[in-house]
Formats: sequence, C-alpha cells, structure tokens
Amino acid sequence: MHFSTVQRILGLLLMLFSITMLPPLLISLLFRDAALLPFAASFFAILLAGLLLWLPVRGDRHELRTRDGFLIVVLFWTVLGLAGAVPLVLSEQPRISFTDAAFESLSGLTTTGATVLTGIEALPESIRFYRQQLQWFGGMGIIVLAVAILPMLGVGGMQLYRAEMPGPVKDSKLTPRIGETAKALWYIYLSLTVACALAYWVAGMSWFDAVGHSFSTVAIGGYSTYDASIGHFNSPLIEMICVVFLVISGINFAMHFFAWRRRSLSHYLKDTEVRWFIGILFIVGSVVTATLITTGHHGGWGDTLHHAIFQTVSIGTTAGFTTTDFDSWPLYLPLLLIMTAFVGGCAASTAGGIKVVRFVLLLKQGYREVIRLIHPQAQVLVKLGQRAVDERVIDAVWGFFAAYIALFALMVLLLMGTGLDQVTAFSAVAATITNLGPGLGVVAENYGDISSFAKWVLMFAMLLGRLEVFTLLVLLTPAFWRR
Repeated sequence: MHFSTVQRILGLLLMLFSITMLPPLLISLLFRDAALLPFAASFFAILLAGLLLWLPVRGDRHELRTRDGFLIVVLFWTVLGLAGAVPLVLSEQPRISFTDAAFESLSGLTTTGATVLTGIEALPESIRFYRQQLQWFGGMGIIVLAVAILPMLGVGGMQLYRAEMPGPVKDSKLTPRIGETAKALWYIYLSLTVACALAYWVAGMSWFDAVGHSFSTVAIGGYSTYDASIGHFNSPLIEMICVVFLVISGINFAMHFFAWRRRSLSHYLKDTEVRWFIGILFIVGSVVTATLITTGHHGGWGDTLHHAIFQTVSIGTTAGFTTTDFDSWPLYLPLLLIMTAFVGGCAASTAGGIKVVRFVLLLKQGYREVIRLIHPQAQVLVKLGQRAVDERVIDAVWGFFAAYIALFALMVLLLMGTGLDQVTAFSAVAATITNLGPGLGVVAENYGDISSFAKWVLMFAMLLGRLEVFTLLVLLTPAFWRR
C-alpha cells in the first residue's frame, strides 16, 4: 500500500472539488443572495485542505495498485461528503446541524436525493443550485472526471475507474486508453445534460430550474429546486421529458457511446440488459396503471396514466422525483415501487439499485439450480444473449447479493432500535441503499425528523449503494490491510 501516493491523489481530488464552489458563488453574485461568503470560505478551506495534503508528498509517483484505488475512492467519497457540507453549515439559511448538512451533501453526491430540508424554494438561489450541482458531479462520479482531466494520476487511472464505475463488469474500456474512456463518458453525460436543460426550458421552465433539474435528471438524483419536486410545475409535458431522459440515463452509457460512434440504434434492442430494463418498467407501469384505474385513485384516465408512468420510471430508475404522494397510493403499489427500485437501472449508468444485469443473472442462476434438481448431470450454462457468463461473475453476483441483503437487514434493525416503525425503517434503508431518496412512513417527504444516529446509518447505506457494497466493504476486512 502506497499511502503517500494515496495522500497525494486525495489532495489533488480535494483541490479539484474546491472548484465546484465557484459556480454557486457566481450564482450568489448574480442573484445577490446571502450565501456569497459561505461559498467563498468553503472554496478556500477545501482548496487549502487539499493543498496541505498534496504538498508534503507532491513528488511521490508510485504506480497505483488495485488496493490503492479502492482506498482512494472510499476516502474521497467520505471526505468529499464532509467537505460538501461546509457551505451548508456556514450558511445562515438553511440553519442546520453538521449531521444534517453532511446528510444533505452525501445524499446529493451519491445521487440518493433524500433530503432533510423543507421550504426549499425559500432558500438562497445559490444553495438551491448547489444541491443540484452536487448530484450532477456525483452522477458519473467525480473521480472518473479526475481520471479524464488529470494526467498526473498516471498509470493508476484504471484502478480508480474500476473502483468507481457502477456495475458488475468494470474491466471493459470503450477506448484503448482509460483517460479517453473517461472523457468519452463525460462528453456523453454533458451532451445529455445540455439536451435535457434545453428541453425543460422549451417546455416552460425558467433557465435556473431547467439547468438545475437537468443536473438531477441526467444524474438520476431526484433533488429539486422546490419542495413539491417535478409536481411543482403541474405539466405533463415536463414530466414526460423527465421520463425520456431518466430512461436514457438509466441505460448503460457504453450503449450511448456505440450509438454515437456507429450512428446506429440497433444495438440497444440486441442488448439483453436493455431489453430487461425496458420490460421491467413496462410491466410495473402497466400494473400500476391498471391498479390506479381499478381503484379510481386519480379519477380520469389522463391523470392516472401520466402519474403512473412518471412515478414508475422515476422510482424504477431510482431518481425519486415525485408528482404525487405515491406513499398514499392504494393496496400494494407503494411497496411495489420500492421493490422496483431494488432492481434499478443498467450497469454503467447513473441509476442506483443492484443493477438489472445482476437481477437477470440471479434469476437465470436460480432457474439453472431448478433444472439441476431435475437433471443432476446436466451441464447448464448461464447466458446473456448468446454468450455464456463466466462462473466467477456469477459467484461475484451471488456474493454481492448476499452481502447486500445481510447489510440491509442489519441497518433496518439498527433503525428500528432508534424507535422507528417497521415500514419507516425498511423503506428508509431501501431508499438510501438503492440511492432512491423518498421512502414511506415518517420519511415519505423528508428525513428531518429522524435521529442523528439513524441519519449516520443511512449515510453509510448511501455510500454502500453508490460504491456497490464491496468497494466499501473490502476496507473493513483484515486481508485488505495485510502486506
């Protein structure tokens, strides 16, 4: 383990993160709000912290190893979450504790979208913009950005990329060089953000709301500049624009890269994971629509259909935007939507959840075990499309699932130990470990009323979900620290 190299890169990444204080600072100047000094102070404080880490080891140029990459990623997301809380702590509005500020910051960076705030529209414009910006940087992962624009990271970029990128298959590169791969991903990400912002603006949002919501839409985050989320605009057109970009952002970004390079869309329909992703959303959306119509919850067909489509896609992709109180929907619908979030989006997308490809592999492996009971001598392969899946990948998926469920159960019990009821505890952990955001019960609207201990447990769940369990869990094993 090269701790000096880890320290050097952590310092560089913190200095990079300090630059993210400048856009909200400019917004503060533009709108003349009261958050100018907090953002200015945060910029210098984070820059200085990064500089103090970097200077003593600036000459260290050891090649990064895999373990170094894991340590950098976990340290950076932890430190970044705390650093992102600085302007929220310093600001007079909102006046919140450090725990709440850290919760809000980490929720944004992990694109969870769970909030402790109320009266969001009354906050300074720079604070409102900053929350949206946090999600945008967290969506693709600021470390992937660092790999793209910081050549000083050198050969070890692949270790950071593998530890950071979401999804079970992390060794494939779109281009020969890892820096070019990261740049390609960010060009696609930026292009989608610009297109989404323009679509929102044409549909009637102000430029401020259009940019802010494009950040959280393409990042599949769920933060909004209003308490009522997307429902504030009361516009089916805006909601459908949101649905389109959520679906696009929930698909593997490698698919978008190949679509751009080959000028073709045919490969989307050939991809097993994309077909399952669309199929799951379609089936759940159909069930939600039929149930709402049968129960007459929303009255007419028009309202029922657009609310059903929007909430299914929003929850299913783990965005967490809302147009209505889905937690009050009849029968099994609230739980069905929460369960859909567990599946989430495709690997290498900005969505959360366990990822569709893992869900598919779990089903196929379960079916294989049934066939083996019937035909013990049969050689049954697990395939994605026409290709057999390596047994090591299947073992890794089962290991991931086992750790995911065990940690989920433990955190639910911890939250119930703080006095929360079963529905609240279950949905709170589900909404944070899947990076969804809104839950049920006490946390249906915000997380401000739960205890500080519960919030720290949920922050741990956010990190587990964003770093896909093992990246964080591996640091807790003695084997990781052995030479």
